[in-house]
Amino acid sequence: MTDKALVSGYVTLFIGVALLAFTFISAYLFLSNDPSIVGSPDLVAVFGDALAPLILTCIRIMYLGIMGWIGSLLTIRGVQLVTQIRREIRPEVKAIAPTTMETPIPRTTGLQKIKKTRKIRRAKAAK
Repeated sequence: MTDKALVSGYVTLFIGVALLAFTFISAYLFLSNDPSIVGSPDLVAVFGDALAPLILTCIRIMYLGIMGWIGSLLTIRGVQLVTQIRREIRPEVKAIAPTTMETPIPRTTGLQKIKKTRKIRRAKAAK
């Protein structure tokens, strides 16, 4: 049972890392393209020519953002699965010292606190 869960955790982890790597490579290739700026005396034609690449760029940026988000979620889930299963597999270590012994609290005869004033005063030595 734990072997299948461990394998699924590693598969989820590596798929998330691969998706993140693909996202970063796609973003690098997208940003390494040389954008061309169009110039024309007609302002309406310039806006018409500039809006199509701008919309395409916005769609690509949203695509890369969603891919990165899904890749990071898969990576987080894979890491959680692997660490949770490793905690369950690890044997429990028990304490060597007994826990029932209590340490005696030493009594001081020199100083005592007064409950009402919370001041410290010297107590009379017991005879």
